[in-house]
Amino acid sequence: MPRGPRRPLGPGLLLLLLLPLAAAPGHRGAEGPWEGAEEPGSARAWLRAAGALSRRYWALFSCQVWPDHCDEAAADAGPGGWSLPGLGQRYLDVLSTWYRGFQERCPGGDCRISNNFPGLESDLSGRLHGQHLARELVLRTVRGYLEMPWPEKALALSFHGWSGTGKNFVARMLAENLYRDGLRSDCVKMFIAMFHFPHPKYVDLYKEQLAGQIRETQQRCQQSLLIFDEAEKLHPGLLELLGPYLERQATEGCSTRPPRTLFLFLSNLGGNVINEVVLKWLRAGHSREEITVGHLEPHLRAEITESTDSDFGHSRLVKGNLIDFFVPFLPLEYHHVRLCARDAFLSQELPYTEESLDEIANMMTYVPKEGQLFSTQGCKSVAQRITYVLP
Repeated sequence: MPRGPRRPLGPGLLLLLLLPLAAAPGHRGAEGPWEGAEEPGSARAWLRAAGALSRRYWALFSCQVWPDHCDEAAADAGPGGWSLPGLGQRYLDVLSTWYRGFQERCPGGDCRISNNFPGLESDLSGRLHGQHLARELVLRTVRGYLEMPWPEKALALSFHGWSGTGKNFVARMLAENLYRDGLRSDCVKMFIAMFHFPHPKYVDLYKEQLAGQIRETQQRCQQSLLIFDEAEKLHPGLLELLGPYLERQATEGCSTRPPRTLFLFLSNLGGNVINEVVLKWLRAGHSREEITVGHLEPHLRAEITESTDSDFGHSRLVKGNLIDFFVPFLPLEYHHVRLCARDAFLSQELPYTEESLDEIANMMTYVPKEGQLFSTQGCKSVAQRITYVLP
């Protein structure tokens, strides 16, 4: 199954992607864009054909975005009711939905922000495997927060689970769909604990630098996304520094909308207890999709607060209930790994067989010994293993 659109496409890029589809056999028609062109294959013929197609695609797109200004001829986009192929129509629908929302947000606002919720929903549904809880929680909470007119505090989500289960993947999806430039946006900051803050003796310097970056990002952007990877390894001083940014802020008397900030904390902490609960649930004969947050959250919270290997659970963020949601990422099973392998082939536009997907999935290590249900690495390194099965 093709991956959902990762980011809204500009009209020009959209046309380039769709030109081959429209020019394929079955989409030319008696009065298609090729009629009357110069010798097939000449540069002038290609340019003339591209221009004709562009006008038709733009007519269809403009009718969806500005229906009040759409005349009957433009709606048909030519004799015979010429229309987009299926894949082209799918991209056009997502693009026009996003663009209508973008028109409402951008004038006088922050044009770096896209908030493409249809794209986010498509990505979470089509590209994130085995994580029904994360998919539902992330989409509902993020959309609800960003559509709230007067948020009282920043939104703080803490992702927990084994490595390779999709925590970084979802963080990247959020950046790609909420911001025009994705992770490269100057409204998005990602910090990796052991990379950006490796030496405890420099914690005072780190605190000054971190506070400065948060302040500058919030002043620059109406909506900020701050990601902290390896959150369980953050120094206690840094965790305490973040506390005031997550507390409720007074909004009475504000003449302008307060800036919105999303904090994401990514951690392997609690992964073992999540796996234990899921294993017991499956062995009891229940379906994986029947697991709810209520089944996992008490166990996850207890594991986080009682851990002696991390200061995260003893910090003001957790003790002061400043984390809005602890999002559990479930362990991935064999068929999830196969889906990840399929996506990796598709992303590189490589052919695959069912046998090649099985071969890659069988390269992974599974636990427990009795039953071997869960991949110890999730889907991590699946993409790199493709080369081993290529002819």
